[in-house]
Amino acid sequence: MVHLKRTLNLFDVTVAGVGIILGAGIYALIGAAAGIAGNGVWLSFTIAAIISIFTGLSYAELSTLFKDDGGEYDYVKNAFNKNIAWIIGMFVIATGFISAATVALGFGGYLSAIVGIDEKILFAFIIIVLSSVINIIGIKQTSILNIICTSIEFLGLAIIIIFGIKNIGTISYLPSFENIHNIFSGAALVFFAYMGFESIVKLSEETKNPEKTLPRALVLSIIISSILYITVALVAISTIPWEALAASKAPLATVAAALLGNNVFLLIGVIALFSTANTVLITIATTSRMIYGMAQKKSLPAWLASINPLTNTPVKAIIAFTLFIILLSLIGNIEFVAYLNDSFLFLTFAMVNLSVIILRYKQPTPRKFRMPLNIGKFPVLALLGVIVSLWMLCYAIAGLF
Repeated sequence: MVHLKRTLNLFDVTVAGVGIILGAGIYALIGAAAGIAGNGVWLSFTIAAIISIFTGLSYAELSTLFKDDGGEYDYVKNAFNKNIAWIIGMFVIATGFISAATVALGFGGYLSAIVGIDEKILFAFIIIVLSSVINIIGIKQTSILNIICTSIEFLGLAIIIIFGIKNIGTISYLPSFENIHNIFSGAALVFFAYMGFESIVKLSEETKNPEKTLPRALVLSIIISSILYITVALVAISTIPWEALAASKAPLATVAAALLGNNVFLLIGVIALFSTANTVLITIATTSRMIYGMAQKKSLPAWLASINPLTNTPVKAIIAFTLFIILLSLIGNIEFVAYLNDSFLFLTFAMVNLSVIILRYKQPTPRKFRMPLNIGKFPVLALLGVIVSLWMLCYAIAGLF
């Protein structure tokens, strides 16, 4: 039987986490979020960051107990039962193909703005297929390309921060009390931008020393991404009015043009293409491993668990997943697809946090990583993760209608 190989180290996995997080929303959704939260959009990113930290710590602890690629499926199955785990596993897979479709549409929006041809769905289709082919070739090749793309997208955010940080402090950033609802609505949307930290647990079978590597990579990727997101959001609304940000097809490129001139619009636009393409690439890699892991446990058809002996990748799982992404991208409405994705995601995160609480008592074996702030065995942060996930679920569902 052919198995996945352990080739990824802490740097590889952290970069994978940062890469999928950074490309998911700051380039694709900051404009839509500004249209909801106005000058308070940075608070929306801050709220989403706090939720990510709560849930990320839960994933970090659970990843040291369960080392297969089943991820959330394994966590919920051991905390509850196989039937509930199957439902959550389907939710996770759904968030995978919905999120990949959302970011692919973001890619299409930027490319349309650059070339002046409004073919967002066609461009989304092209990047989905290319990302699938790269994933089939091999995980190491995918990881190398991810490192390159992450470096490029980091450069784009760094340019905006370096040249725009001087503008911070020139406007009012605190919303009025009656606009608090809009801040939470914006957080429900931009939480999509933090997706990725939970996906890297699906790389467990290909990670060296996963008990130590995965928790560290989870925490590092959330911290790095949160600092970048909040700073970029502050710079963006300090540089151009939030109305202009909301109206742009390529919002960060518009910010860069305001800072450095129209010639930079193309540069940041191209960087955004690398960023959004990278998220599609890594989402296919991680979610196809979830499908593979569930198929190994006979919760999905067994043929999805096959590994190609030439590439050492789950080719059939990748192809099946890619077809679903293509179907979702045909919707074309990036904001609707993002809210749909987050609805599944918040419910999944509530169950993962609840699983930590239950497993502290059901499987009280020593953990190589134990989340902080406990009362005896009871994890306080996991309870907060349950509460805020359900709270934000209400806002995400409201955003759909």
